[in-house]
Amino acid sequence: MSLVKKPAMTEQKIAANRSNGSRSLGPATEEGMESCATARLRHGLYAQAQETALLGLGEDPADFEELLDGLREEFTPAGALQKGLVNRLARVLWLVERADRSLEGEALRRARIAEIGRDNRLHARMMRLKMTAETLRSLARAVGCWHYVTTSEDLEIMKKLHHDGVAGEMGEIAMDLFYQLQEPGTDKDGVSEEDKRRGVVNSIRSIFGLGNIETPVAMLTPTGEQMVVYPEGYKEDAGTAGDEEGDDSEKDDRYPKITPEDWKARERARKLLRNILSRQVEVCETQRKALLHESLAGPSPYELAAEIAPDHGEAVLMCRLQDANMREVRRLTNMLLKIKRRERKMESSEANGLDEG
Repeated sequence: MSLVKKPAMTEQKIAANRSNGSRSLGPATEEGMESCATARLRHGLYAQAQETALLGLGEDPADFEELLDGLREEFTPAGALQKGLVNRLARVLWLVERADRSLEGEALRRARIAEIGRDNRLHARMMRLKMTAETLRSLARAVGCWHYVTTSEDLEIMKKLHHDGVAGEMGEIAMDLFYQLQEPGTDKDGVSEEDKRRGVVNSIRSIFGLGNIETPVAMLTPTGEQMVVYPEGYKEDAGTAGDEEGDDSEKDDRYPKITPEDWKARERARKLLRNILSRQVEVCETQRKALLHESLAGPSPYELAAEIAPDHGEAVLMCRLQDANMREVRRLTNMLLKIKRRERKMESSEANGLDEG
């Protein structure tokens, strides 16, 4: 409440004010017109620096002036306090709009970057799936051969696929089946005992300036037993490797350690492994076709929203600034409304006093 008592308005004063107001026709001289034209610059919101800042940010000072005029028309401020509050409210509302434009601009920038990289990512994933399908198809063809034995090359390929997460839990089963189909006496690195002994013999021969073994060599094991080490790829009798329709009981001379009974016991694991690999080929092809369809259709609104979602450190700060600005708008509006209500009460009481007089 003001400490200065407002003088009572009599009918004579009101008539005098109206008469004086009708005589005011505005500035007549050039100095007076210039003073009126620059009146809005006096409060500081439309100083040269402020206008330069708005233009530098790509904003139109005329839009800010329109917002300020609208608030002045709505609240009709009287006195320095009310004018200052209206000016402050205009500035805060402008900052809120600027923050919204900043968020939308950041979202637009991220959307453009995502659009550029999306096609490359999808193409890379499709190529990776195609290469994986070809690799699995090659393994399935090898496993589909009659009397298949896991080779070190196949084992390394499957290890890499499993490490890359291909087939998930089915990859674990495939790895176990590959291990089961190894030649007896072979460790999980894919190296058989005979390969190890062959490497030892070749190392000894290289020390004495001899080449690798080309014919079978007899040697003693650490237990004193005599054994024959064959050259790599040596075959006493070239056996024929047929397909899975061959006789499972037939002995394969390429693997003398595997008996006909062993071949029968291994057949179930071989067929299961072939089915798993063939199934994973189909899965890769299905995923590749789905990615191709996604590439042609473009992202859905939900995927696009996820791509442009702000994940930078300043996103939380921007949201807090917006909340602070909105709280400031609420406080300023409440203050102006309270002042206006108080003025109306005072005018009403003065009018009642005049009527009673």
